[in-house]
Amino acid sequence: MKEVTVAVVQMDTILNEPDKNLAKMSDFVRKITSEQKVDVIVFPELAVTGYECGVRFVQLSQRAPGPNANVMAQRAQDTGTHIVFGMPSKERVESILFNSAIMVGPEGDLIQNYRKIHLHGEEQMQFRPGFKLEPIELPIGVVGLQVGWDIMYPEGCRSLCLDGAELILVSAAWDKGRAAEWRTLLSARATENACFVCAANRIGEEPATTFCGESMIIGPRGQVIVDMVEPTEGYIVAKLSIDETRRVKEESQIFQTRQPTSYRSVVKRY
Repeated sequence: MKEVTVAVVQMDTILNEPDKNLAKMSDFVRKITSEQKVDVIVFPELAVTGYECGVRFVQLSQRAPGPNANVMAQRAQDTGTHIVFGMPSKERVESILFNSAIMVGPEGDLIQNYRKIHLHGEEQMQFRPGFKLEPIELPIGVVGLQVGWDIMYPEGCRSLCLDGAELILVSAAWDKGRAAEWRTLLSARATENACFVCAANRIGEEPATTFCGESMIIGPRGQVIVDMVEPTEGYIVAKLSIDETRRVKEESQIFQTRQPTSYRSVVKRY
């Protein structure tokens, strides 16, 4: 039986203060791993910088690997775990920025820099959308990354799961006014793909946004395994059987009974 232990961190972030946020994230990693062995720790979207940085994103964005990513890579190596966290990233062209979820591994290596595809609201003025959906094959299972508003679109998780993903890790900064949608969408993404969904959402307030928290881990039948109902900082942990996703897929025939030729409109641009 293949099992994976996932920790999901719910935290507030200090706007425009990467060093303080990285220190808080490092403390979470040390505390979690001192209490139990975990395979993956998931942090919220833009956890390194905060969400409403505006033009400051140009100065705060870094390459990955780079100083900020390297701090978390060292924490991953020190504790022998995988860590997923949100940060603004850039490439050689300084003005081209991405809202990224970074995964680092127990060897201290960068495993993936996933760039958020579905940008929401003012994000469209600050970042360029990504375009790659690439599952990550790890000893613990096949993992897919999503960021915030990505979960509004079923195509992303479906594409990852059709390519083998068994575990979807979500870093989010989801606002309080859409809390009901947050719960519904996470359950739907898990149910329609017979996969686990582990979602870390922010709490706290920034000038224009109050974040809802409600971080959770959901099973392949859409059941909430564990969640954080209160908008407080902390974390949840669950041991997940990857074999369960395979069993549910076989029982439901969820992929085998698809009819892709009927869905042509899905891939047309509006």
